Amino acid sequence: MKIEEARGFLVELAEASAREILPHFGRKGVGVDTKSDLSPVTVADREAERVMREMIGRRFPEHGIVGEEFGTLRGDAEFVWVLDPIDGTKSFISAIPLFGTLIGLMHRGRPVLGCIHQPVLRQLMIGDGDVTTLNGEPVRGRSCTSLSDATLLMSDPMHPAVYQDGAKFEALCRRARVVRSWGDCYGYLLVAAGWADVMLDPIMNPWDLQPIVPIIRGAGGVITDWNGGSADGLAAASGIAAMPGIHAEVVRALNGGPG
Repeated sequence: MKIEEARGFLVELAEASAREILPHFGRKGVGVDTKSDLSPVTVADREAERVMREMIGRRFPEHGIVGEEFGTLRGDAEFVWVLDPIDGTKSFISAIPLFGTLIGLMHRGRPVLGCIHQPVLRQLMIGDGDVTTLNGEPVRGRSCTSLSDATLLMSDPMHPAVYQDGAKFEALCRRARVVRSWGDCYGYLLVAAGWADVMLDPIMNPWDLQPIVPIIRGAGGVITDWNGGSADGLAAASGIAAMPGIHAEVVRALNGGPG
């Protein structure tokens, strides 16, 4: 399968998922269930993933799927689609448009294509590891070489203390110029587009992370796990995204090395 064929289909998936999500956004009557991991899920999450899985099954029946809501199908296939229908469900149910649909494609275990689709703001970011576009226009992360100049984002400010070293995270935040929780997938969009400098997640699932990897790299950035290791593959479980001039400094600060 050629990358352009996959890119066109990825856009189809994003548009189809948006048709399931948008009618529920901002509605107070949307039912919210709690999953076994205590995270929320709505009918919009489930229906958007269901539609995407059906489309993949019809177009590429030999491909695998890893999805947040309905699990893994043929996870060892040569090509595997990774789906998070609503990354940022807590924002979604609060009528805050800092959520998005994540769609990724892995080839032999390596993320090669990904998108962040924010249907309310009509933003579609696609990356292939070499180039990242926002609504069809190439984007690059901005140059930042010091934490004192950086805008640092995270999804949940309580998570670093639970899953990583909270004291080091707090020390890092004190060194940054601006710290905000404009997180989930939208934080990575902001870094890739050059509106922020660092995005952190101390714990992630494959559907949170793998679609993001080609986007950050295509925008000229670096993405690793919390310890500076590889973010590629379904086993990766945390993320640090930043431009090359500051990424290593962030990794050192979070892991006890000299800043």
